[in-house]
Amino acid sequence: MPMYQPSGARRVGDLKFDVGGGGQVLDLETAVKDGILGGGGGLVCDVVAAKKLDLKKMIEELESIEIPSVFICPISLEPMQDPVTLCTGQTYERSNILKWFSLGHYTCPTTMQELWDDSVTPNKTLHQLIHSWFSQKYSAMKKRSEDVQGRALEILETLKKVKGQARVQALKELRQVVTAHSSAKNTVVDNGGTALISSLLGPFTSHAVGSEAIGTLVHLDLSTESKNSLMQPAKISLMVDMLNEGSIETKINCTKLIDVLMEGKDLESEIASSLSLVVGLLRLIRDKRHSKGVLPGLSLLKTICSHESVRSSVVSVGTVPQLVELLPSLNHECLELALHILEVLSTVEEGREALRCCAKTIPSVVGLLMKVSETCTQLALSILWAVCKLAPEECASVAVEAGLAAKLLLVIQSGCNPTLKQRAAELLKLCSLNYTTTTFISKCKLTRTIQ
Repeated sequence: MPMYQPSGARRVGDLKFDVGGGGQVLDLETAVKDGILGGGGGLVCDVVAAKKLDLKKMIEELESIEIPSVFICPISLEPMQDPVTLCTGQTYERSNILKWFSLGHYTCPTTMQELWDDSVTPNKTLHQLIHSWFSQKYSAMKKRSEDVQGRALEILETLKKVKGQARVQALKELRQVVTAHSSAKNTVVDNGGTALISSLLGPFTSHAVGSEAIGTLVHLDLSTESKNSLMQPAKISLMVDMLNEGSIETKINCTKLIDVLMEGKDLESEIASSLSLVVGLLRLIRDKRHSKGVLPGLSLLKTICSHESVRSSVVSVGTVPQLVELLPSLNHECLELALHILEVLSTVEEGREALRCCAKTIPSVVGLLMKVSETCTQLALSILWAVCKLAPEECASVAVEAGLAAKLLLVIQSGCNPTLKQRAAELLKLCSLNYTTTTFISKCKLTRTIQ
């Protein structure tokens, strides 16, 4: 269990605290009034009124704020909801100290003193103070939330009236509000804000307006109706244009929004068949100055490639060699996405041919076997199988030289799933067809692997 190391003497049972090296001892109320416990402005909430608020709920909603250490249970390091005091004067959350006792410990967790009395006494005063402190913070948070919601409504009303630069400024403020406050997001959605912002997008929308509008929409929960509205060709065309020409933030927002719009769509969407979109995504993914665009870019490209009818078109703009080039530099999450895309593209003839023609395909993919994750190994094996099956004599020898056989033996001997092992065995057999047994073993340097 985590142990709390007190910074100075304190006796919670007596409700007095040593607040520093000066030896000054304060009671709880004075500590709050003076701001030592974060009371702020000397306000202590009325206890009777505070009891109307659920302490557990307040603690959960205020988890990100700094909490006075005196309110923290030394065992769990979480705020106390039912503080009890031991005979040593130390205070703990009731459930935590009872669990401590149930494990056979009859000492005070903080001081490690043996207990001469194992009874626990409810610390009602501290409980009231905790409740009052959280009530004050909770009320202040709710007040700020109401102010934010009110401001969001004002901005929506403004957007109905203004144009030009004033519209850009209003959208910019709205984007900032919904990005920072979840309550503002709900207010915008519940008051028709999604439809209003969507209506501002069209063939004659400036990129300044479009950038702020999309930056807002990407943070909202979009209904099916809202998604259908945003799928209109003119709106999609604007998003694709901004993906190719906007700032890095705009490109990422456009990518994320288009991905949301395509999610779960069975229809062969015009979005998926847009080569301009694919080209823009490849630029975003390959932008070495801004690595934060790689993950959303690959995510959308994966969604696009799920449409079988557009895979050949995706290959035609040079997707395969560009992704293969990136493989060594990608983190694990992005690597799985990139391999998934290449594996899907290998299901079409053009994709297999592009993989075969790229000199780095086999060495790069072989290097990923048994290196990152079982998923990556599975995808890599599928890609290698497609390429080697296409041109066994040419590709199998390149794969063998790249160390494929030794990697395949590792897969076969590992704890991977049976299907993966079977695929590895089939690929190993395919690679060995052009060699005698002795030559194959020497070529693959298998002696050390077998030993």
